[in-house]
Amino acid sequence: MSAAGTAKQHEPRVPDGVDVTRPSIARIYDYLLDGKDNFAIDRAAAEKLMESRLDPRRLSMANRGFLRRAVGFLARQGVAQYLDLGSGLPTSPSVHEVARNTIPEARVVYVDHDPIVVAHNDALLATRDGVITIRGDIRDPDSILAHQALAGCLDFSQPVAKFRAHLAPGSYLAISVGTSEGADPDMLAEATQTYAGARMPFTLRSRAQILDLFDGFDLVEPGLVSLPEWRPEFNTDRTPLKGPTVCAVAQLRK
Repeated sequence: MSAAGTAKQHEPRVPDGVDVTRPSIARIYDYLLDGKDNFAIDRAAAEKLMESRLDPRRLSMANRGFLRRAVGFLARQGVAQYLDLGSGLPTSPSVHEVARNTIPEARVVYVDHDPIVVAHNDALLATRDGVITIRGDIRDPDSILAHQALAGCLDFSQPVAKFRAHLAPGSYLAISVGTSEGADPDMLAEATQTYAGARMPFTLRSRAQILDLFDGFDLVEPGLVSLPEWRPEFNTDRTPLKGPTVCAVAQLRK
């Protein structure tokens, strides 16, 4: 049975301001992770993606696995504040759940531009002190950093994963991002066409461009690697990914 046949359920309530006639990256990602907070248009776009050689479901699972391992590592280093940019819909274990396994008082601000992400996170996290969601676009950092709720949750004088210009010494930056290097050109062309057909951006960067984001940081071993290669655990699926995505964690020099 296809993923659509197993995941399709009653349509969730549509929050105000949500356009269900256009697919959403966050809702497609939720579907690929076997979530239920998606609509028919998102499932159709995801099924179209899965017809390509990109293998988006495994790529999504690998990306989530990296997030969990990276946050667990950061919490063990004593990082108690997190800014999750482009958080997507809540999927357990979320950043605050992983961090609070080690630091029960860890504080997390989730940021996403999709109103349905904010609505669902608000409903889920309403009773959790120190965990909030704000609506914002990573391409407009000033508006996010000026948000009153952000300043009320995180102490920006202390290490926290946040925008480069506002980093405190000792902060960490964790990134997973698509790369144009080492990938099958035909597969990339196919994926780009598929994303364009769904009216979604598909931007890839070279390895050099990604490393530029870590200027002034010290990369944590094993450096910039494919998602399954970053500190894999005994149950990590280490089969090479078809999708061109790499990841890294680095600390701002003190």
